[in-house]
Amino acid sequence: CSPMYHSVSIRFAAGTLLRGGTCVVLSRFDPGTAAAVLRGVRPGEDAGTDRAVPVPTTTFMAPAALHRLLERAGDDAPSTLAGLRLLVHAGSPCPAALKRAALAAAPPGTLWEFYGSTEGQFTVCPPDAWIDRPGTVGRARTGRSLHVDPDGTVWCRPPSFANFRYWDDPEKTDRAWRDGAFTVGDLGRLDDDGYLFLEGRRDDLIISGGVNVYPAEVESALSEATGVGDVAVFGVPDERWGERVCAAVVPGPRARPTLAADVADHARSCLAPYKRPKQVVVVDALPRTATGKVQRHLLRVLVDGTAEP
Repeated sequence: CSPMYHSVSIRFAAGTLLRGGTCVVLSRFDPGTAAAVLRGVRPGEDAGTDRAVPVPTTTFMAPAALHRLLERAGDDAPSTLAGLRLLVHAGSPCPAALKRAALAAAPPGTLWEFYGSTEGQFTVCPPDAWIDRPGTVGRARTGRSLHVDPDGTVWCRPPSFANFRYWDDPEKTDRAWRDGAFTVGDLGRLDDDGYLFLEGRRDDLIISGGVNVYPAEVESALSEATGVGDVAVFGVPDERWGERVCAAVVPGPRARPTLAADVADHARSCLAPYKRPKQVVVVDALPRTATGKVQRHLLRVLVDGTAEP
């Protein structure tokens, strides 16, 4: 349930085919079609042309696709996912509310997460690890070790065969590597047991009033607000604060006309003052890349003329 040019998708597909399995490939992600396929039905273009397909046992999707699938399936989500032995999500932060909903819907022990990038894989997180430590993306994969700098930069030391270079960009390659470990610019922290908690990308970091604000942390908190279907947090220039924290929210099934104010009220109940969005804009959908990543630069124009909650 993600583009085949994505490194994870092609890896899943190749592994399945090499083991004699079957891949069901959709022309594009549609939550209704995906739900039907997971139940063993391939919808036809015309009425009465549906046909049976093997019930998938493994699938991968970004959190944005997982959210749309669960929303579309509704109360039928457990039966929709019943045939899965493995449901993996990765590619962007997964809000806590979505993770809990997926854990409740998926068969026990099947919902796994990993953190990585095209450059390499960092961690793997089985369901029980997240339940014990909500918010973690797991521990280092076998053969890898993790280190976090004092400034929060996450580094991974991979096996020697997993080294990489950026095409025709030796300077970028040099910046990515240090003493056998590489970074992709993500920020996070490790607990005493080696579990990694991500705080966002350095490029997404908001510095408001001289204090660091991590969008992923604020998004996780706001996703718990009643009526929020999806949320993205970003910074915009501000004469007083340098940057101010803003949020774009997509209405969920229980959203009220006062959603922006509801989100602001929720933020006051659970976030420190400097982390609370100073502006909230309600949108129909978040702009995303084909792989599900939020295009925050496109959201900044939405705050023009938006009233402060």
